[in-house]
Amino acid sequence: MHLVMVATDGSDGGDRAVDMAATLAKGCGAGLLILTVMDGSAESGLDIDALARAEGGLGEGFELVANTILQHAGERARQQGVDPLDLRSGWGDPAHVILETVRETKADVVVVGRRGRGRLAGLLLGSVSQKLASLAPSAVLVVP
Repeated sequence: MHLVMVATDGSDGGDRAVDMAATLAKGCGAGLLILTVMDGSAESGLDIDALARAEGGLGEGFELVANTILQHAGERARQQGVDPLDLRSGWGDPAHVILETVRETKADVVVVGRRGRGRLAGLLLGSVSQKLASLAPSAVLVVP
């Protein structure tokens, strides 16, 4: 195994996914890529109005949120003894961006939380994790 990729939205489930991915990467001697995807939907749980009022506008507001999530996830990985190889953010449909990143990086496994921040978080298996489990070209580890 050469690369473990984890996608996080900064939620509790995302934190558990980061912890699991770091443990897996450390145990396999693999690199760790951490990805967060901003989609701007009402289901994302982000306060779009507050971001739009932020200094620099909506784009910089999203960048600030993404960087905060990535810094937090990177610190969690370092606490597990793994220095992330790469921290990335993307924009768009989370499942699509995650799948494209898996294909681009040829990650051996992608780790995601079962549920994220969305309004539909109460479902047994979130729509992003469900899509990844069905469509990813690599193994998918869904963390409860």
